[in-house]
Amino acid sequence: MAHEPLVRMLAFVGVLAAMAWWEVVAPRRPRRIGRRLRWTGNLGVVVLSTLVLRIAFPVLAVELAALAQERGWGLLNVLGVSGWAAFVGSLLALDLTIYLQHVMFHAVPALWRLHRMHHADLELDATTGVRFHPLEIVLSMALKLGFVLAVGPPAVAVLVFEVVLNATSMFNHGNVLLPLHVDRVLRLLVVTPDMHRVHHSIRPDETNSNFGFNVPWWDRLLGTYKAQPVDGHGGMTIGIEQFRSARDLGLDRMLLQPLRGPASGYSISGRDDGA
Repeated sequence: MAHEPLVRMLAFVGVLAAMAWWEVVAPRRPRRIGRRLRWTGNLGVVVLSTLVLRIAFPVLAVELAALAQERGWGLLNVLGVSGWAAFVGSLLALDLTIYLQHVMFHAVPALWRLHRMHHADLELDATTGVRFHPLEIVLSMALKLGFVLAVGPPAVAVLVFEVVLNATSMFNHGNVLLPLHVDRVLRLLVVTPDMHRVHHSIRPDETNSNFGFNVPWWDRLLGTYKAQPVDGHGGMTIGIEQFRSARDLGLDRMLLQPLRGPASGYSISGRDDGA
């Protein structure tokens, strides 16, 4: 755990660089908006969210998991479950929790106001995978802290999960071309870029599908899986009906999006806040 910040940084930079290279040599869709404009906002919000987390919480998920192990907090520690059973079980339980959290952010209009900043990107690439409003990141961390206290997962499992989640989010948001036969097999095990791209369609029925980040199994088991977009990957429109100007890609506009306009048209529940 002493090298946790270095592990996170190396994984982030390494995956982002690899995906950026792949997007240049084998793009899935033509790029119409310059990287400088989009990446300034998308990566700027990562820096801001990191600072906000450190201010908002005295300990984060990995640190709390280590403390829980030391003091015997959480179900797994109380029952004495350890080793591979605790590690693998914790990874799966964390992934299901994040899937359910993602569904909740689409179902509740007030939460959709935060999450729609992620969907308002006008193109999709690896940086979209880390483009989340700082308040959404705070709520997500609060949920993970609650999970850690209740379940007591091994600290190494929490670290691995967070590093893998960050990496797979950049991967499955990537504007990269995979041969169809490779995608067809790979999406049985992991969420592929073609699978997740459907989730970023402007069509609400497609936006409210394919919620998984790491594995595709929750979508398949719980009925939220959609194989392909109606208009095809080349013809589909990325984003939502709101915030479609280049100016909306600026960091200042991104941060203010929860306060702008109604949270309408995309809620799974069919409700909106009418503001």
